Amino acid sequence: MIARRTVWIMAVGSGLSVANLYYSQPLLERMGVEFGASASKMGVVATATQVGYATGMLLLAPLGDLVERRKLIVATLAATALALAAVAVSPGFAWLAVASLVLGAATVTPQVIIPFAAAIAEPHERGKVVGTVMSGLLIGILLARTASGFLGSRLGWRAVFWLASGLMVALAAVMARALPRSSPTLAGTSYGALMRSIVGLVRDLPALRASALFGGLAFASFSVFWTVLAFHLATPPFHYGSDVVGLFGLVGAAGAAAAPLVGTFADRRGPRLSIGLGLATMLASYGVLAAFGRTLTGLVAGVLLLDLGVQCNHISNQTRIYGLLPEARSRLNTVYMVAFFLGGSLGSAAGAAAWPRYGWPGACAVGAGFVLAALGVFAATRRERPTFVREPVTTAEAPA
Repeated sequence: MIARRTVWIMAVGSGLSVANLYYSQPLLERMGVEFGASASKMGVVATATQVGYATGMLLLAPLGDLVERRKLIVATLAATALALAAVAVSPGFAWLAVASLVLGAATVTPQVIIPFAAAIAEPHERGKVVGTVMSGLLIGILLARTASGFLGSRLGWRAVFWLASGLMVALAAVMARALPRSSPTLAGTSYGALMRSIVGLVRDLPALRASALFGGLAFASFSVFWTVLAFHLATPPFHYGSDVVGLFGLVGAAGAAAAPLVGTFADRRGPRLSIGLGLATMLASYGVLAAFGRTLTGLVAGVLLLDLGVQCNHISNQTRIYGLLPEARSRLNTVYMVAFFLGGSLGSAAGAAAWPRYGWPGACAVGAGFVLAALGVFAATRRERPTFVREPVTTAEAPA
């Protein structure tokens, strides 16, 4: 059984490292003022970070099946620290956009940690362990906005990224000492064979394809909201700054504490049911946001429902895919998370495009539209039988 201390170290590490992807969101307006960029143009920064993350997931995260995971985690944290420093010194918009792309690509550490946790957990507790690590990741995502909004309003947005860079250096030192060593499942396999095997996984596992669609569309919806929130709160009747935008992360973090319970529910009742419940909760959240999103009470209620629905969908999808092929967990996670963050980049772009044209009602409609698309996929796969298999590794994938 995995030690509780190790699980919590992984949860904290996931939260602190994933936070780097979201520090910019409450600061977009502040950055735009400094660089003379419009709201739609600043949406490129959020989109670039998500596209970079998807790229890093595709090219770097599969290495978790090929190399020792603790070393990979430390290396990616060091690269992230350098990328954060590059953002902090941005002399103009173009540099900021490119540095944000590189930052996203470097910040794959959480997606090495999560399959690592699933691999060392017992099957009967896998959902709970993944849920606990995911609770750290989700709280990191949500509190990143709170911290950056608060610090950015007092110290400036550049200070946020300098502090984050130093934090990654410290986290790398902790992880190097605290994490256990891993035994790569495909040690000796070439990188080319590793990447080619991903295509086979997508082709042969329909449950993986379905979960990738559920996750990507749900995160697109989630990203629509968080991309436009800073601009919404800067308009009447609110007129709030980045510090108040960041406080909404605290609201969502309250819901993220339920992540281990979601994982336990998925262990007991099966992940498909909780995936559907998560999507339904997200759709309800956009009903609340559309109807009452011009009041603080309505926004708070909508954020709680949205974050609860996203984490329910996400944790259940990950519990589902990790049961498909144990020796390929890093690659399965790669397929799922590439789709997840490509969805996030699509949502960020769609939100930034909808806001100047259609305002808050249009942004809510776009967010709800992504959820409805996911529910359509869910309905179309309703006859699909649960797939939990242990398929043999192909010759190309087998360790030398």
